[in-house]
Amino acid sequence: MILQGLFLCPKGGARLPKKPKKPCSYPGCPNLTDGRYCKEHERQMNHSYEKYGRDKAVRRRYGRAWKRIRDSYVKEHPFCELCFKNGILVPVDEVHHKLPLAEGGTHDRSNLISLCKSCHAKIHGERGDYQNGKKHRVYKYDEKP
Repeated sequence: MILQGLFLCPKGGARLPKKPKKPCSYPGCPNLTDGRYCKEHERQMNHSYEKYGRDKAVRRRYGRAWKRIRDSYVKEHPFCELCFKNGILVPVDEVHHKLPLAEGGTHDRSNLISLCKSCHAKIHGERGDYQNGKKHRVYKYDEKP
């Protein structure tokens, strides 16, 4: 559970501080952020990736309908489901398809799971979803191009 920027420790209820914010990775931007880019530049970088870097077939699978499905799923499952099973409350960062769309999966709720970045990276690492040592681009649930 998040309370005014603090997380509750799952073993005892003590408040734990969040990691300090770091500078935005966009050249020359002084804004502090929890992620790689500040909100403004994250939107800009996602837009350019969508336009130039993402495969057209993939863009079609992750359109407006997916964003609506993803947002409603996050409302129902606001915490990482794998961490939650271990008694740890970690806010959801990404919604993952258990069976990838490229392999015949669907946007059906039974094929979805909400995850934190760490658990999502573990799943893709175990699956071997890395190419040339780089992880495939993954979108967070709250990104809006």
